[in-house]
Amino acid sequence: MAFVLIGFMGAGKSTVAEELAATLGVTVLDSDRLLEEQFGHPVAHEFELHGEQAFRAAEQELVCRLLGEAPADGVIALGGGSVLSEPVREALAGHVTVLLDVDPETAWERVHASPDGATRPLARDADAFRALHASRSALYEDLADAFLADLPLGGAARATDALRALARAPRGTRMLWASATSGEYPVLIARGLLAEANEGVLADLWPLDRSRSRAYCVSDENVSALYGQRLGETAATVTIAPGERNKTLASAERVWQGLLEAGMTRSDHVVALGGGVVGDLAGFCAATYQRGVAVVQVPTTLVAQVDSAYGGKTGVDLPGAKNYVGVYHQPAGVIVDPDTLATLPAAELAAGWVEVLKTALIAGGALWESVAGGAEVDERTILACARTKLALVAADERDGGARQLLNLGHTIGHAIETATGYARYRHGEAVGLGLLAALRLSGQEDLRAQVRDLLAARGLPVTLRETPADAVMEAMGRDKKRVGAHVPFVLLSAPGELRYGCEVAPEDAREAIVELAA
Repeated sequence: MAFVLIGFMGAGKSTVAEELAATLGVTVLDSDRLLEEQFGHPVAHEFELHGEQAFRAAEQELVCRLLGEAPADGVIALGGGSVLSEPVREALAGHVTVLLDVDPETAWERVHASPDGATRPLARDADAFRALHASRSALYEDLADAFLADLPLGGAARATDALRALARAPRGTRMLWASATSGEYPVLIARGLLAEANEGVLADLWPLDRSRSRAYCVSDENVSALYGQRLGETAATVTIAPGERNKTLASAERVWQGLLEAGMTRSDHVVALGGGVVGDLAGFCAATYQRGVAVVQVPTTLVAQVDSAYGGKTGVDLPGAKNYVGVYHQPAGVIVDPDTLATLPAAELAAGWVEVLKTALIAGGALWESVAGGAEVDERTILACARTKLALVAADERDGGARQLLNLGHTIGHAIETATGYARYRHGEAVGLGLLAALRLSGQEDLRAQVRDLLAARGLPVTLRETPADAVMEAMGRDKKRVGAHVPFVLLSAPGELRYGCEVAPEDAREAIVELAA
């Protein structure tokens, strides 16, 4: 079983393949280089002499041979268009297919910075180049077992152990390699990872060596009873009561004390087993216990699987302000089993879906079309949401820029949660109301009506009940994103077209909140 790199022009397949091969101690097989040796001239010249059809036929023959003869742990870099061939796609089935993600603008710049960039036949027109990128994206994503975004120097080498573990995993397991300034980690997604029969599989995929670092589970009472015994051997389990009202400093102290009494050391790690509350709280406790220990996130709710488990934001609430005490602490890994969603109450599942809706509005494109069309959440949806968030985190770990887009709907949503004592609305329900307010402030009436219908179709609240606008405004004034007197908003022109740091007049924000209660 080889590691086969696919992706668009300019994704860096040849460079990453060399780095990965050096770590594995093997030689790279690069289909484009081998074809040029076979032709005796560059690929661009082959296009000019015999056309694309003849080139694709020669490419298919060579690539199928490479895949059929590939050694274990071999590394193969394929040309961007090679996967257009059905025989090539079928031949990939026995290997680990690794997609190198690249946006079209970066790809265009890289291609034209290379010595042969200007001669590439499919990279002569920028609009056609972008259209070609869009037309191939879904195909690349369907084929990929692993997704590596724009890697920093040495990133491929650091991902090698995770890729090797993925090669041993059951078919259907998919991996995202998350990258941020302060750390990198694998995200593993597959149904059944927390099934009783898969304890050995989970142990093999675990991102830390459990013979050297003992696992200490932090969970809530409900989730611990359902899945606590499926993590493999743990040194101890500390539980808290479920719900946002228990994401407090008092609960954090209970966890710290429990870890202390159980004998946890700095070489050990926390396992955050549960939803967003547990993930935030356990991550915060891990970041601060003995000045910092590793944490593995094992999200079991929809809001956590599509959003909160990634990106390293941890913290607790104060009575008067949401997420006011916390730190950035990237996980050592995230393990996602979508089957755990089957044990969620319908209302919790619906509330978690609001984060899917929010992410789709941010991403636009295929994800928005799917969500707007009423598609049910599956592994593809979870994967798409995670990729969207991780791309923003990679570009801006600490909310200095583009990561602020993830706050869409949260400014007023968090204020609603705070004003109601974290008791009346689930997090997703409050964010849904915040989305409606943000769309009103954006002047997007048609989109607001569409989002309102989507929320109502899932039984989610679309009006604000028994909550004075002044109380929400007061809570919003304490928003942790506030800069001076200014609370920045995320507004949008259309799905996928957003802007952050927007200043909204207080009277306009108040009017949008009052309208929610109308």
